[in-house]
Amino acid sequence: MRVDGFGVGPRLLTERASSRPAQGTDFGELLAKGLEQVHALQAEADAAVLQLALGETDNLHQVMTAVERASLALELTIAIRNKLVDAYHELMRMQV
Repeated sequence: MRVDGFGVGPRLLTERASSRPAQGTDFGELLAKGLEQVHALQAEADAAVLQLALGETDNLHQVMTAVERASLALELTIAIRNKLVDAYHELMRMQV
């Protein structure tokens, strides 16, 4: 069985490599933007569930997609937070 690139071609890889953040990007700003995106996904999922509960929509697929996107974003955020906390603890254990 042959599996091709899943849409990841050389052009996409070079575009991502050339679209790195500017030199002045602050790590705190990067985290804040990421958290804002996660919050927006959570709000979108909440609105979709509310519309389904009120009978304003009957597209269950769209609601479940919004809920799963929000869930995955939250899980990724928690995993990143755990890695950052582990890295902090590792730095604190280093002897100077």
